Amino acid sequence: MAGNRRNLLSGHHSNGNVNTQSDPESFNKYQRVDLESGYGTINPIRPKQRFRDAVHQTMTENRAADMKQKLIENVDHGALEIYRKSDESLKSIKNKKVRGFYREQNSRLDDWAEVDMVVSSLADDIVDSMNPRDPDHDGVAEDRGPLGNTEEELEPFLPEEERERRKKSEKHVKWAINTNVLVNILLLAAKGVAAIWSNSLSLIASLVDSALDLLCTVIIWVTNKLVGWRLQSLRKKFPIGRRRLEPIGILVFSIIMVISFLQILQESVKKLLPSGEHTVAELPPAAIFAMVATIVVKGTIWFGCARVKTTQVQALAQDCKTDVYFNTLSLLFPLIGHQLDVWWLDPLGAAFLSLYIIYDWACTCFENITRLTGEAASDRVERKMMYMAYRFAPLVEGFKSLKCYHAGDGVCVEIDVLMNEETPLRKCHDIAETLQYCLEGLKEVDRAFVTMDYTSQGPTGHAGV
Repeated sequence: MAGNRRNLLSGHHSNGNVNTQSDPESFNKYQRVDLESGYGTINPIRPKQRFRDAVHQTMTENRAADMKQKLIENVDHGALEIYRKSDESLKSIKNKKVRGFYREQNSRLDDWAEVDMVVSSLADDIVDSMNPRDPDHDGVAEDRGPLGNTEEELEPFLPEEERERRKKSEKHVKWAINTNVLVNILLLAAKGVAAIWSNSLSLIASLVDSALDLLCTVIIWVTNKLVGWRLQSLRKKFPIGRRRLEPIGILVFSIIMVISFLQILQESVKKLLPSGEHTVAELPPAAIFAMVATIVVKGTIWFGCARVKTTQVQALAQDCKTDVYFNTLSLLFPLIGHQLDVWWLDPLGAAFLSLYIIYDWACTCFENITRLTGEAASDRVERKMMYMAYRFAPLVEGFKSLKCYHAGDGVCVEIDVLMNEETPLRKCHDIAETLQYCLEGLKEVDRAFVTMDYTSQGPTGHAGV
C-alpha cells in the first residue's frame, strides 16, 4: 500500500507506468483518488488522518483531565490533619492507653499523608504517559511521556523534600553500615587478644559474637551494594530487582549464628559437668579494657542509630543494644566469679548467654523464612494500601479484594477493582495502571498487581493454594 502511494506521487502505478505528460487524464484520476484517501502532492501529511489525530488527542486530553481532577483537584489534602495531636498534647495526656491511641492515630495520619503525597505527585505524570504522542503524524510516537523519559523510574516525580528525605535516609544507612564494619573489625581484634590471655568462656562467647557481628555487617554491606547496582546485565537476569538478597543473607547468617553458639553452649555444659575443669576464670586488665571499650563504642553507635528512623538503621541499633547487654554480662560473670571464688559462675553465664543468642537469632531466622514464603503484611501496611485504593474510589465502582503479602522485606499488593461492564478498555487500563504505579511509589511496596472485574460474583482470578 505504501509502495502504491509512493508510485502515485511520482507518476507511476504498480500495475503500469502513468506519465504526467503523455497521459495527464489518467494521472489526474489517480491523484484525485489519492487525495480523497488522505494523500496527495499538495500536502504530504494526510488531511483526514491529521483531523482524526486531532480529535483523538482532544478526547484523550479530556479523559486525562477528568482523571486528574477526580484524583488530585477535588481532594481536600489537609482535611485529616485536624485529627493530629501535637507532641505537647501527647505529653499532657496522663492515661497511657489514651496516649498510645493518639500516637497510633498520628502514625496512621502519617501513612495517609504519604499516600496522598504519592498520588498527588505521580498521578499527573502517569496519566500523561498513557497515550504517547505522534506530533509529526508518521505513525511513530516520538513523545513517550514522562515515565518513558525516566525509564519508568518514579522517584524523579516525587516532591523535592521527599527525594531529599529518601536520599538522606540512604546516606544514614550507608554511614551506619560502614561504621559498624570498621568498629566490629577493631573490636574483634581487641577481643581476640584478650581471649588469648584469658580462659573465660564468657569472653570466648563474646569473641564469637563479635566475629559473627562482623560477618553479619559484611553480609548486609555486600547485599546492599548488590541491590544498588544498576548494570544492564543484572537487570536482564533479575527483571524485578534483587531486594530479596538482603533477607536471604540474614537468613544464612542467622543459621551460622545459631550453630556457632550451640558449640559455645556445648563447651559450657562440659565445663559444668563433674568431669569438667573446675578452675576460676581470671580476666587480665587487657581483657577488661577490651570489654569496656566494646560496651562504650556499641552504646555510642546504638544511641546514634536510634535517632535514624529507617528499618535497616533501626535493625543495626537493635543489634548494638543487644551487644551492650551481652558484653556487660560477659564481663560481669567472670569478674564476680573471680571475686567470690565461684568456678561455675563463668560457664553458667556463658551457657545462659548462648541460649539467649540462639533464641534471638532463631527468631530472626524464622521471621525471614516466613517473609520469604509469603507472610501476610502487617495490619498497618494493609490499612495503608486500603487507603490508596480509597483515593481511587471516584474513578471506580468498588473493590473486590485486596491482598498484601511479603516477598522478602518488601510487600506485594494485589487489588481486584470493580468497573461498570460498559466502561471502555482504554479507561479501565489507564485507571488500573495509574493505581499500580502509585502503589509501587510507596516505599514498602516491591510490586503491585491490579486487575479489573465487572461483577462482585465469581472467582478472584487465582488458583487455590
